[in-house]
Amino acid sequence: MRTKITSEIAGQVWKVIAKQGDSVAVDDVIVILESMKMEIPVQATKAGVVSELLVAEEDMISEDQHIATIESE
Repeated sequence: MRTKITSEIAGQVWKVIAKQGDSVAVDDVIVILESMKMEIPVQATKAGVVSELLVAEEDMISEDQHIATIESE
């Protein structure tokens, strides 16, 4: 099953924590966004493997933008 991870807010990707192929658990941080001088973690909503990572550090992203995909059983 594929799960899309999206941003809840517009901002800049400050740090990419997970890499493609990494196993993640629910609530593991995938990336950290910076918006209005605040750091906002984007977390995994399902356990599985990061099959797609669609952003890089310093990318500007919009609200509801697809950031990553997690494959789970």
